[in-house]
Amino acid sequence: MKFISEASTSVKIQKMKERVRWRHSSITARGIDQTSMVLDNGKDNPDFSFMVIGDSGTKPYPGFHPQRKVAEMMLPHREECSFVLHTGDVIYVVGSQEYYPRNFIEPYREFIQGGENYKCIPYNRITFNETPILPVLGNHDYYDVPLMSRLVAGSTKLLRQFFRYKDIEIGWHGSEQGNAFAQAFIDCLGNIDSEQMLAEHLDTHYTAKTDAGVCLRYEPGIFTRIPNRYYTFRYSGIDFFALDSDTFNMPSPIPSTRQGDEKRRQLSKQRHDIEAEQIQILDNITKLNPENCNHAQQLDELNAKLNQIDEVKIDIEKQLTSSSRSNLIDWEQLDWLKKRLIESWHSDEVRGRIIFFHHPPYVTEATKWHQAQTLAMRHRLREVFDAVARTLGSRNSERPIVDLILNGHAHCLEHLRTTNTGHADSNINCIVSGGSGHRPRRQRKEGNELMEKFMTPTGIDNRKVAESYLFAGRNGHHEMRRLPYSFVRIDVKAGNPPKFTARPFIAEWYQNKWSNISLEPFEF
Repeated sequence: MKFISEASTSVKIQKMKERVRWRHSSITARGIDQTSMVLDNGKDNPDFSFMVIGDSGTKPYPGFHPQRKVAEMMLPHREECSFVLHTGDVIYVVGSQEYYPRNFIEPYREFIQGGENYKCIPYNRITFNETPILPVLGNHDYYDVPLMSRLVAGSTKLLRQFFRYKDIEIGWHGSEQGNAFAQAFIDCLGNIDSEQMLAEHLDTHYTAKTDAGVCLRYEPGIFTRIPNRYYTFRYSGIDFFALDSDTFNMPSPIPSTRQGDEKRRQLSKQRHDIEAEQIQILDNITKLNPENCNHAQQLDELNAKLNQIDEVKIDIEKQLTSSSRSNLIDWEQLDWLKKRLIESWHSDEVRGRIIFFHHPPYVTEATKWHQAQTLAMRHRLREVFDAVARTLGSRNSERPIVDLILNGHAHCLEHLRTTNTGHADSNINCIVSGGSGHRPRRQRKEGNELMEKFMTPTGIDNRKVAESYLFAGRNGHHEMRRLPYSFVRIDVKAGNPPKFTARPFIAEWYQNKWSNISLEPFEF
């Protein structure tokens, strides 16, 4: 049975455009830039701090609640931090609206207006207080559920057990091509019925001004909606670029050659093998009782394997269905990023640049580095950075295109730095903050150095492209298993270029109790 499905890139883009009334006449007439916002929170100082979380949106586990524990660790930093960036996968498993109350509103209630009565807050009526959470879409926020899976998951416990798939967060709804995320966080102008109401809304909330034109004013405690699925904002001289990586992570087409045909056969065999493994895991699940503590831990391990299998299957499907058709890649967004980065470099007001999105281009978590989507992300981003560097010429010769890349997707906390890759993505600090609630995963066995194959006139050059300096993920087995959950606080110092200090915060679940793990801050 296929439990998770994903809309095509073109469908995702079109649905999101409809929700924000992309370039509607009332919007263009006012000169509104639908991809920019101004964060108006009265804290715009040269020295500022913010927090980063990701891959958080899961339910409590038997005996402990990782997402709530991370939220509690964040609370003492609220007054000193201007905002929280969320790197995606806000809701597991399929971004369904019915899980927002339990998997988002309840654990982060102190960050939400009226959070003391969190049970009364609808998922599409969230207003953040003085430290807002600014998210990007993750792959799970876009997933949907085939009808048969909905019938199984949303029906009685007995029927779920009969179909050998229980204790899953699917229910009756999927994300509806990202609609639940949009209704929770994005300013969905498509919800406004009349032209008069639309005009009043635009004149009320789109009053800020940037170099690109009029834009949305994001006001904590009053109006906390982001303008689009990808967007930018400037804060204390730092330009932040939020991207929707789900629409440009399609792997490159497999060539129609003998080697390409062999790769397709290998992928098909791999899919067959992991589907057989999935059936065996489902069979083992039916023999376990979630009310039993030991069984509950085994269920956690098996469900983690099922999640990994789903990810691998989707990655295989993307490779097998990839083609040269241009609508598989969101070129419009990538061109937007290139244009805005160039504009940022030509502005005297900007002293630094940070981009954040879900899928990491560099990571040593065991399940991610060899995925075709990871390579696709790296190549897409590299193409943009190379194009920006060519346009800028010597203007950025002593600095990287961006100061920091923030990602999720990998269920860990990791700090990496790229080497001299031979491209404009050289010497960039990267932080993966994807360990804020969902099951942590292990580091790959190959070690901290990431190697990539490059085609050269003389053959293949296997080149070191990045190195990992910190990794916090699952380790140990059975009763010795350690599960670290995390967020990172980033302090930005005055000056041009700015200095950054990253402070990791980790709570580890080990032998049925929590322990706080102290790690030294690192600067760059």
